[in-house]
Amino acid sequence: MRIGIDLGGTKIEGIALDDRGDTLCRRRVATPAGEYRATVDAIAGLVAAIERETGLTGSVGVGTPGAVSLRTGLIKNSNSTVLNGKPLDRDLAEALGRPVRIENDANCFALSEATDGIGAAAESVFGVILGTGVGGGLVVNRRIITGRNRIAGEWGHNPMPWSRPDEWTRPKCYCGRTGCIETLISGPAIAREFHARTGRSLTAEQIAEAARNGDRDAVEALKRLEDRLARGLATVVNIFDPDLIVLGGGLSNIERLYSTVGGLISRYAFSDGVDTPVVRAKHGDSSGVRGAAWLWPPG
Repeated sequence: MRIGIDLGGTKIEGIALDDRGDTLCRRRVATPAGEYRATVDAIAGLVAAIERETGLTGSVGVGTPGAVSLRTGLIKNSNSTVLNGKPLDRDLAEALGRPVRIENDANCFALSEATDGIGAAAESVFGVILGTGVGGGLVVNRRIITGRNRIAGEWGHNPMPWSRPDEWTRPKCYCGRTGCIETLISGPAIAREFHARTGRSLTAEQIAEAARNGDRDAVEALKRLEDRLARGLATVVNIFDPDLIVLGGGLSNIERLYSTVGGLISRYAFSDGVDTPVVRAKHGDSSGVRGAAWLWPPG
């Protein structure tokens, strides 16, 4: 049995998979806000509850914001800042009494879709998380590419390419820089810009719903999102040229992205044409937690 844990800012989700990838058990608990030790204990308690329910002991993989630094062995780059500078893998291994594999949550998402998801037949998959943040993961032949510094796929913390004057003054990103893609196309960024332009306070999901109902301001907001998403992904295509781009996170539920963004990438990528499919994740909100379980591969 493989147990996957998806450590989010508001919830911790756990899943148990058998060797075929079928779900044996699934549970979730609230993430202790701003409390590192309580977070470790919550994960340990979730694993214990899953093993009680299934009557089995499993391997444990954890998807987390950020990554384990190769220099220090501590978590870095997490937007759940309470994790930064902490030895999460070691603390969890001690709490659970077994080895634990930890990987960036976007990498887990991409691994899930490349293992038994929409990208199972693809050689290379770029998985995109569009939610409260903007993340990405690279998988080649069902193997996560983390890179020398464990930052492969972090396209959300590059500057927006081909930026326009109205994009030059953005709030500073939590990483300390200004102009990151994340500050333009994350859910909070879309809501913030919509309010600044219209005076209306809507979430990104509400903006998408308003656009479906013909609201002109909302339609224009989604057009900006689509063009910015295409510009950002064009640089990914230029550098990595994946077989497939898979979208996940809350904004991946905006249906029109799948009919517009692929064509827009062609405007910006360095090619006489781009036919890279931009598709919805097969496993939806379950992809991250399933990918964490698949950190312990079959065989």
